[in-house]
Amino acid sequence: MSMFLDQVTISVKAGKGGDGMVAFRREKYVPDGGPAGGDGGRGGSLILVVDEGLRTLMDFRFNRHFAAEPGENGMSKSMHGRGSEDRYVKVPAGTTVRDKETGALLGDLLTHGQELKVAQGGRGGRGNIRFATPRNPAPELAEKGEPGQERQIELELKVLADVGLVGFPSVGKSTLLSIVSKARPKIGAYHFTTLVPNLGMVSTQDGDSFVMADLPGLIEGASEGVGLGTQFLRHIERTRVILHVIDMSGMEGRDPFEDYLLINKELESHNMRLLERPQIIVANKMDMPNAEENLEIFKQKIAELKEDEFSDDIPIFAISGISRQGIEPLLNATAKLVDITPEFPMYQDEEVEEVVQYSFTEEEPDFTVSRDDDATWVLLGEKLEKLFVMTNFDREESVMKFARQLRGMGVDDTLRKMGAKDGDLVRIKEFVFEFVD
Repeated sequence: MSMFLDQVTISVKAGKGGDGMVAFRREKYVPDGGPAGGDGGRGGSLILVVDEGLRTLMDFRFNRHFAAEPGENGMSKSMHGRGSEDRYVKVPAGTTVRDKETGALLGDLLTHGQELKVAQGGRGGRGNIRFATPRNPAPELAEKGEPGQERQIELELKVLADVGLVGFPSVGKSTLLSIVSKARPKIGAYHFTTLVPNLGMVSTQDGDSFVMADLPGLIEGASEGVGLGTQFLRHIERTRVILHVIDMSGMEGRDPFEDYLLINKELESHNMRLLERPQIIVANKMDMPNAEENLEIFKQKIAELKEDEFSDDIPIFAISGISRQGIEPLLNATAKLVDITPEFPMYQDEEVEEVVQYSFTEEEPDFTVSRDDDATWVLLGEKLEKLFVMTNFDREESVMKFARQLRGMGVDDTLRKMGAKDGDLVRIKEFVFEFVD
């Protein structure tokens, strides 16, 4: 079942944990004050949260990088650093979140206020209070903060139109759509014979956004089902507001008012309660000769029609797609109307696609060893690199601890088995040291 997808990839980065502190108590009558270095604070995580006011991923077209704050470093006098606030990023309901690299599904965000943590903040490094033992009561040892998680995620929103453009061919619907929606999402084209609805994300100067679809081919027997796929009808069913575009120049030898009645009759014949939706009449091509007089006549006829049928006032916006006059007021009025119009319940229930994610991750080894062209042994691996980043190499004790951790993981044995000799160079990230057998 093909759907319109609005897709965007963003990069998220959680905050790094604060570094632990090496400090000692200095008290007048305590000869060697004990350790007093505090722990670093936790880095902020990055969390997506659903905001029902959003309808598109428009906001992410201009801002694609989101980072949370790092934790505060530990301090002397056993004071711990402050943890950072998590950062919340708003997304529309119906957003599917995947990891860009692995393609794994991270979550489906469906209901208002629902949250999904997409990058975990780093934990703070431990201060030297934590490393005191009876054997070593005054350790000069503290950890650096853990790095925050960093990844690229893909947001995907199944888009259904909020606003439908109707009108005869060549009244300027496509022109209008191309002017108001500068952003072109990746759009899955419909595969029916001749008709492809164009879809655009529209954002107004007031910061509202909505989805507008040009609904082609409603005319010429479309209601008898010629060429129209059911998915397409779902688009029309979902629209909350209909923009009725009319060519006021009457250039094609047509009568604007007749066109208006004809299209409404067509909407009615779809038997989808389309006439119950609020309409805005868009009087287009107002830059052409005769358009002003035609609009006056049109307004009179509409007023007479209203007296006959007791129908509501239908707002009329005069615009020119070509010279772009009158566009902004029309968009603002449309956005307001979309906001106050509830969704229309329809006859068939929409099928909900079940998303099941099977993922199988092999147990990753703690480290891998390879050899560079210059004969340096290279150590790689997430666990090992994390230990490396959290080690403070300016302090002898931290370096010794790191060496013990590597030995415990079996790095020394592995290097020996692979033929490493005393004095060979070993590299972790950008740090190079000698192998001592």
